[in-house]
Amino acid sequence: MTLFVSSEVMFFGGLFAAYFMLRGTAAEWPPPGSVETSLVLPVLLTVCLLASSVTVHAGRLGATIVLGLVFLAGQAYEYAELSHEGLAASTDVFATLFFTITGFHGLHVAAGLVMLTAVFLRRERYAGSAGGGPVEAVSYYWHFVDAVWVLVFLTLYVLR
Repeated sequence: MTLFVSSEVMFFGGLFAAYFMLRGTAAEWPPPGSVETSLVLPVLLTVCLLASSVTVHAGRLGATIVLGLVFLAGQAYEYAELSHEGLAASTDVFATLFFTITGFHGLHVAAGLVMLTAVFLRRERYAGSAGGGPVEAVSYYWHFVDAVWVLVFLTLYVLR
């Protein structure tokens, strides 16, 4: 899992590098005419994911799964609202990066939910694991996904 998360760090590092390179070369950021994103929903989604890090650390996988599902539902709602306001991946370079970064993060949350659900359904099998094991490996991945969201939130919503 450590090697896998390391490769994911490089993947998201490339996305953030592209964002900051394009932002740094733009005359104005975000480009004129970009839809303004609200902070209310992203703050709530951030609280959701941070709380899910607490629950996964405490071994409450069911609660973690619910919080992850709430996050994905909130992201889907935000996408629908932004689409209604006219923001699409093809709108401008900011929108392309916004949907690419948040979309890939959402896919990672979904993958984490699949892993969490698999471990949750087989939790009795792993109950005797002393250190390590699937539960700990999945929790590392989940903490990584949460940490990436903090960077996404700061980059796309706060430092915009």
